[in-house]
Formats: sequence, C-alpha cells, structure tokens
Amino acid sequence: MMRNMAGMMKKVQEMQSRMEELQAEMATTEFSATVGGGAVSVTVTGKGEMRAVKIDPAKIDPAAVDAATVDTDDIGMLEDMICLAANNARAEADAAMAARMKDITGGLPLPPGMSLPF
Repeated sequence: MMRNMAGMMKKVQEMQSRMEELQAEMATTEFSATVGGGAVSVTVTGKGEMRAVKIDPAKIDPAAVDAATVDTDDIGMLEDMICLAANNARAEADAAMAARMKDITGGLPLPPGMSLPF
C-alpha cells in the first residue's frame, strides 16, 4: 500500500512539474484569430493576455477620414469584430491548453469543479 502511495505521489509531482512548464510555455505562446474577411486580427497569449490588434486599413471606408464623418454603424461593426476576433483567439488558446492538459493528465478525468493547475 505504501509503495503504491509513494508511486502515486511521484506521479503527482511529475504532473505538477509538467503543469508548471506548460503554464510558462502558454504565457509566451501566441494565438491569433482573424474575422471580417481579414478586416480585424487579434493576437492573445495562452493565458489570455491580448498582445496585438490589427485593423486592415483597406477594409475601412476611405471616405471616413475624420471622426466627424465616420458612420456609427461602421464603428459598432468594427468593435464587434474586435470582440469576436479576441474571443476566437482566446478559444483557440483554451483548446490548445485543454489538449496539452489531456496529454499531461493522461486523460484522467478530474472531479467536477476541479481544474489544473490547482
């Protein structure tokens, strides 16, 4: 019994070490999503930190040069595209994290409400 417990503790320590490595890797790994036919692109880290927002100038109405002539519907659509791109990039990061977690835990199901890292 003690032998199994010692082996289990060693596996938990190994899993914890791999989790720490994964967290460090995900903090620097970037995920991008583009929406609106290339109009908006957002890049986030695996931890969800937004790193970049790019807006293709060719997708913006060139006649709306100053704020006084910009159509508020266009602004709303642009804002929506930024949110969508950010959410899509974050979803990609979350999916990558979930896949890596499955590798680390060996597909071991965690109890409801429990997530790794602890």
